[in-house]
Amino acid sequence: MNDGFSLLWPALLETLYMVSVSCFFAFLIGLPLGILLTITGKGHLRPNPFVNKLLGFIVNIGRSFPFAILLVAILPLTRWIVGTSLGTTSAIVPLTIAAIPFVARVVESALKEVDRSLMEAAIVLGCSLRQIIYKVLLVEALPALINGATLTFVSVIGYSAMAGLVGGGGLGKVAIQYGYQRFNPTIMVSTVVLLIAVVQGVEWIGSFISKRLYLKRGKELNT
Repeated sequence: MNDGFSLLWPALLETLYMVSVSCFFAFLIGLPLGILLTITGKGHLRPNPFVNKLLGFIVNIGRSFPFAILLVAILPLTRWIVGTSLGTTSAIVPLTIAAIPFVARVVESALKEVDRSLMEAAIVLGCSLRQIIYKVLLVEALPALINGATLTFVSVIGYSAMAGLVGGGGLGKVAIQYGYQRFNPTIMVSTVVLLIAVVQGVEWIGSFISKRLYLKRGKELNT
């Protein structure tokens, strides 16, 4: 029992490491994918039905794929990328792949909320596509993107716990090996409490940043 409790703190750090790195790479790929989904949509900056439907199809497949099956299905890819299918670092591969389509839809939803009149004004002023994307769409959608990033982080935390089923590290591994397999409900409850605490902390930080951005923009609009 003591061994299990002594592993809780390192396991928490491993979980934060897995989730943070996975979300970073997921946004690195999912953000441009979400932008493409948005601007190629009907009536947007660069409408292209074929590209939009193809990307949407790929994203929908990724979102509908059960994570537990994904973990096992891409074990060869995980070994090829990191050299092993076990451990904390190896879990980053499936976590990233699972989060990419989620991020893409979050970004698409956030960008579609931007007032079209702002884009039209930028077009009239002669702004390039890149300028409209980076200086209008992403800037105006930033609070919504922060909320989306929070949701993504929380979702990946849940996925990371499942990674313990196939040898991934973190709190999921401790819960399974020291809680479930050794019939120790105290360890199980402790890991659940830690996961809930992390989720609550992430949601509070995300909500705080998002509200500050909204309030700042509200003050700017009133001046």
